[in-house]
Amino acid sequence: MKPEYDEIGIWSEVKLAIIKDYASAYATILDKTRREQISRLRFQYIDAFAGPGIHLSRTTGAMVEGSPLIALNTTPSFSQYHFIDADPARARQLRQLSGPREDVHIYSRDCNDVLLEEVFPKVRYADYQRALCLLDPYNINLKWEVIETAGQMGSVEVFLNLMIMDINRNALRRDRTQAVQSKVDQLTRLWGDSSWEDAAYSSEGRLFEDPQKVSNARFEEAFRERLKGKAGFKYVSPPMPMKTKTNSVIYYLYFASQRPVAAGIVNDIFNRYRRRQGL
Repeated sequence: MKPEYDEIGIWSEVKLAIIKDYASAYATILDKTRREQISRLRFQYIDAFAGPGIHLSRTTGAMVEGSPLIALNTTPSFSQYHFIDADPARARQLRQLSGPREDVHIYSRDCNDVLLEEVFPKVRYADYQRALCLLDPYNINLKWEVIETAGQMGSVEVFLNLMIMDINRNALRRDRTQAVQSKVDQLTRLWGDSSWEDAAYSSEGRLFEDPQKVSNARFEEAFRERLKGKAGFKYVSPPMPMKTKTNSVIYYLYFASQRPVAAGIVNDIFNRYRRRQGL
């Protein structure tokens, strides 16, 4: 099979660099815990929108490791790897890249179903299983149930991509009559209910006018509070805005965990890349 590659922008390269930095720190800490304290401990890597595994840099034209290859090349090694992509061709390429490894599991179905029915049951806290999960959808096609389940399990840490550009263009229109209904439905599914409307529109100072759309910053903070208050993650880092060369925010990258040390490490990583980008 001839390999296929996605062309990615600098924002995706930054995201992948962040994932690589944290995956290394995560694996090092848990491997040490396994060797010195809890021999039964196992830690798994989950990639819900895994993609083809290799990308091409739009900036340099160079090949860039995708998140699955980053995980496979991380040392110490994860105990198991779960790569999900609904596109059968991408799933086949991931199998070709990973080879006949018994610790690599590849799924070609809707990630919402795969995570809830097959993968999350394998990483229960009581079974001494832990997981690092990347929820990096191509749009906003992700169920709140997945996020909330991960938060309540206590064993799963997540990087989560909130596609604010897609949301703004299609669901959160200033003229609400112009919203794309399918995208509104997707946002409701992602948020878990229609309360996103209260977070997205404000009537402050507009006694006799229609509610006004709030800023990106206000909306992303509302989602962050929902990850803590509703999903049950104890620590949710201020998200990293991923921007184009024209300074438009494409998406916000969140990190959510039950461990303060994990949040501290990610905050340091986020801040390092913020400084590099002048944020």
